[in-house]
Amino acid sequence: QVQLVESGGGLVQAGGSLSLSCAASGRTFSTYAMAWFRQAPGKEREFVARIWWSSGSRYYADSVSGRFTISRDNAKSTVYLQMNSLKPEDTAVYYCALETKISGNYDYWGQGTQVTVSS
Repeated sequence: QVQLVESGGGLVQAGGSLSLSCAASGRTFSTYAMAWFRQAPGKEREFVARIWWSSGSRYYADSVSGRFTISRDNAKSTVYLQMNSLKPEDTAVYYCALETKISGNYDYWGQGTQVTVSS
């Protein structure tokens, strides 16, 4: 029904920047919000940032606030995550997720993209 395709992951040095993209396709008309999560090795999946699709309002985890910026392109059904001042602890697999108006849950997830921050 909905497919999420992520891109932009890679290796970056501490203090550097990286930008992730996640393009949604399929039945995206019921999109309520999109978000980024991450999962570091041996850790639980962690919320990173959220953007309400209609308003563009944003919300961030404290750990990334001031460093990361989530944005969206409504026409392209794409969400972005601009990551600045990266730290080694930001190393994780980053996932985008889509919350539908129908369910109120994150029903769709991307495949994940690896972000590695070296010291």
